[in-house]
Amino acid sequence: MPTADKNHPVNQSALTRELEEFILDRRARNVTPRTVQWYQYNLATWSDFLSAQGIQTTHAVTPALLRRFLLELADKQHNAGGIFNIFSSVKAFINWYRAEYAPADWENPLKRVKSPKRPTDLIEPIELSDFQALLKTCDTKTFLGSRDQAMLLTLLDTGVRRQECTNLNYGDVDTQTGQVTVRMGKGQKSRFVFLGNRARKALVNYLRRRAEKDAGVTADAPLWLTSTGERLTKSGLREIIRRRANKAGIPEPGLHDFRRAFAVNSLRAGMDVVTLSRLLGHTNLATVQRYLALVKDDLAASHAKHGVVDTMLD
Repeated sequence: MPTADKNHPVNQSALTRELEEFILDRRARNVTPRTVQWYQYNLATWSDFLSAQGIQTTHAVTPALLRRFLLELADKQHNAGGIFNIFSSVKAFINWYRAEYAPADWENPLKRVKSPKRPTDLIEPIELSDFQALLKTCDTKTFLGSRDQAMLLTLLDTGVRRQECTNLNYGDVDTQTGQVTVRMGKGQKSRFVFLGNRARKALVNYLRRRAEKDAGVTADAPLWLTSTGERLTKSGLREIIRRRANKAGIPEPGLHDFRRAFAVNSLRAGMDVVTLSRLLGHTNLATVQRYLALVKDDLAASHAKHGVVDTMLD
């Protein structure tokens, strides 16, 4: 009869242990905390589904079970992107199990199941007119107004992710050159992004007002502070955008909409995809090339309106 220990209680299912060890493996590979949370969230959905089916171990997973899981995700109104993300985590977990535990004669059920297609439709970025409306709500003569203006301009001018934005420290920004060091971005990789003149000017204004509250700031101090002097969190940033959008009378933009706007408008201005990919922190060009679809739509619409032959014949 098995005995309990603190790591493997008797009543803990094999599936639970397998999932825990998979997460341990991801952490040992030095993936970011955000990626670990992404796996945990997605695999909780998988675990709940298997428990409802009476499945206690990954060894018992069949192709038919995987197909039922995909159908259940669709039935529960998950969109295409959500289904793709959840199934990607499940694939990573099952492939880990195959390499780590499965006997030689075990057939990977993934071999007989087609993965859901990755959604290719891009969500439109925030409109620049809406962005201007957000800026107009910021009273730059106040601490919070100057902070919010500088932060909004930083999001749009650099394309940093929300976690990267809130992780910025005082010493990460050179207000003279506009260089911003994004330390340990997605995939645990650092990179440089840049602020233009207007964004730098707004940042200097914010830092001047911040100095009145926080004398003797050090390089490792948070760049973005709350009114109580704490580091601004992701949820705090989300709340700022929500409040500003309500005040401006515009639809609330998603935090990723600023990153999309940076990418699309950079392409519209003539930036090449390789440079844009490096600024965004992508390891390949595939994602950046998807933004080109929006830019090509612009070109088609512009030609339809201003094409030489058609306008000449009007």
